[in-house]
Amino acid sequence: MFDLIQKILEIKELRQRIIYTLIIFAVYRLGTHIPVPGVDTAALLNYFNSSGGVLFNIYNLFSGGALGRLSVFALGIMPYISAAIIMQLLTAVIPSLEKLQKEEGEYGRWKISQYTRYLTIAIAGFQSFALSVWISNLKTETGQALISENAIVFIILTSFIITVGTVFLMWLGEKITEYGIGNGISMIILASIVAGIPNAIINTYEQLRAGSLPVFKVALAVAIIIIVVAGIIYIQEAERRIPINYARRNLSAGTTATYLPLKLNPAGVIPIIFAVALLMFPATIAQMFATKSHLARVIADALSPQSYIYFLVYVTLIIFFTYFYTAVVINPKDIADSLRKNGGFIPGIRSGTETEQYINFVLTRLVFAGAIFLAAIAVLPMFLVKWLNVPFYFGGTSALIVVVVALDTLHQIEAHLAMKKYEGFLKRG
Repeated sequence: MFDLIQKILEIKELRQRIIYTLIIFAVYRLGTHIPVPGVDTAALLNYFNSSGGVLFNIYNLFSGGALGRLSVFALGIMPYISAAIIMQLLTAVIPSLEKLQKEEGEYGRWKISQYTRYLTIAIAGFQSFALSVWISNLKTETGQALISENAIVFIILTSFIITVGTVFLMWLGEKITEYGIGNGISMIILASIVAGIPNAIINTYEQLRAGSLPVFKVALAVAIIIIVVAGIIYIQEAERRIPINYARRNLSAGTTATYLPLKLNPAGVIPIIFAVALLMFPATIAQMFATKSHLARVIADALSPQSYIYFLVYVTLIIFFTYFYTAVVINPKDIADSLRKNGGFIPGIRSGTETEQYINFVLTRLVFAGAIFLAAIAVLPMFLVKWLNVPFYFGGTSALIVVVVALDTLHQIEAHLAMKKYEGFLKRG
């Protein structure tokens, strides 16, 4: 472990990228503690804890606690993720966007990114407006308002500040991707989830000392967490290797063998994030207006994380996005064409259409297993922890995000280390 850290620190570029990422994390965490003006944050947090329910816990988890403090980063990075979902769906159904993404190269991808940013601003503006309107109407148990400013001024100011904060957070994520280590958006979500771990440990320890929480429940919850994390690592690293032979391009006869690796979960953590973002948007809006509208109350109850309708819709969305995102990132036809052009073939399978059909057959079975795994990991820990009644929120969603993002980051670090060794070999040569 210490040797690995030493090797990482010896590589200047990798060291700079890690330091840059840590600086961005510090800026992000600072922003989550800067509240918007004109609101009683203590009273707001007390209201959320007493009546916010599981939905608030989930959203507050993904915002790194910023929502509970109504900070400038109250919405977190979820508006950007919602915009990315919408753009991916639109790209799949609108021919002009599909052409822009696939045929226009770097320019097309840049335009899609621009559209995603504009859509992020629109979604953040709408959500921040709805959030500020809702908070302006909240009152404490004594009937005192949570805001000290004029309601109209508070709504306008809060909507603007939170929207700008979301855009700034999106910019920070892009900077991590460009100059830091790992995928910026995923790293910010990782930082948000990890930030709540110390408080969860402290609260659990205090309840253990007070005797209000049995030791065996905590031990069982910890065992569940360990098993879930181990399962995630095992499944995430699992892959199906399809043997590939290449005809030798010299005078000697024979072939060279290699393989095509297909992950058991090729979509990674994206389906989980997409499903959470898509469910949280209508659920949050409905929760805000539940006291004034019967329809909003019904929708809020149906989309509450404690309802069976929520679990059914959640699992369905995870399975759908697993297939959808895999279809976006892996195209069997492109793989088959690439193999044919490079003289590669699967033993016993003809090049061209048969190769495409075979890869699609294998990929479909892998994606089915991966989708079921993602759905089970997402919902089962929530049931188990609910039955154990532990004093912290733990779901497979957060565990999966932390583990997958950490694994991806480690793989990037390993790639930098391997590149450094290769450069050293070239210099010695």
